[in-house]
Amino acid sequence: MELLRDTVVQVDLDAIRENMREIHTLIGKEVSIMAVIKANGYGHGAIGIAPALIKENAAYLAVATLTEALELREAYHDYPIFILGHTPDHLLPYIIEKNITQTIVSFKQASLLNDLAKQAHKKPKVHLKVDTGFHRLGMSNVHELNKICQLDSITIEGIFSHLALVNKQENDLQYNRFLAVIDELEKGGASFRYKHIADSISAVDFPKYHMNMIRPGALIYGLKGFHTGFLPLQQALTFLTRISQIHEIKKGDGVGYDYLWKAEKDTRIATLPFGYADGYPRNLRGKGYVLIHSVRCPIIGVICMDQCMVDLTDVPNAKEGDSAIIYGDGADSAMDIEEAAKLAGTNKNEIVSRIANRPPRIYLSK
Repeated sequence: MELLRDTVVQVDLDAIRENMREIHTLIGKEVSIMAVIKANGYGHGAIGIAPALIKENAAYLAVATLTEALELREAYHDYPIFILGHTPDHLLPYIIEKNITQTIVSFKQASLLNDLAKQAHKKPKVHLKVDTGFHRLGMSNVHELNKICQLDSITIEGIFSHLALVNKQENDLQYNRFLAVIDELEKGGASFRYKHIADSISAVDFPKYHMNMIRPGALIYGLKGFHTGFLPLQQALTFLTRISQIHEIKKGDGVGYDYLWKAEKDTRIATLPFGYADGYPRNLRGKGYVLIHSVRCPIIGVICMDQCMVDLTDVPNAKEGDSAIIYGDGADSAMDIEEAAKLAGTNKNEIVSRIANRPPRIYLSK
């Protein structure tokens, strides 16, 4: 593939596969993995990383929206795809036509899907979302859930919930509410192939929440969000660019919008072809840096939409075309995703998922 930009996202598929193996080892053979690849695979490229997840026996590829699901379905015609979020009622025919498993959050929606499925002579799979206290999506009324279980043209394959992750006491409270709902439904004759509540953090920190399926997202990409447990993971993403131009500026010269940075001495600076439209946090002005020739070069001035400037004072031998690491794995002093998140005042998932589509993705595998 010919690269049409110097700014690229490099993805190590071997790291993703190894992370999946570590997750499988953690949970054991009786627990399935619903691999979460929403938000374009957390910025890694959903279509590009899917084969690695399929090879490592992901039971489902999970996304947040119908648009994400349809993109995957076009590339992978038969593989199980799950929508974690809400699909508007008028778009439910796509669920049936494209054989996508849908989260169900109300009896009204379940009944409509059931009617549409009956007309189409098909039986789509669904998972029921139980609201155990997160209060985002889902149902808490057992009577409503039980009515859904009586519908005859949809397959109730699974049931799930989501932890608020406040503390262990609140986690246990939610988990026990979830178990109580399942128990009531099963007493009424319902059965579920999959029961799941654990995301990446809870899967590592609280093994008792594994049930028979977990929903890892960050773990797959080597992003460590757990607190008390441990899992050896490899960051899969590297964000790279190259120097576009070098300027020799005089003491007192300003750089960028509003001259918010001025040279305290004669300085050599480099312009790099990435900016906030590529997903780099604009609030890293004065805090961020890139790695050039294994030297940390601070970003100076306001970060532009498509470009930014760095101070080359400590890299006198740098030249135009030289590589710069925006995000690395922490080796050789490169900024990793965790540090970027701390400096930007956010979490690691946002840092990677906000990386735009316009930097080409390069997939590496031995």
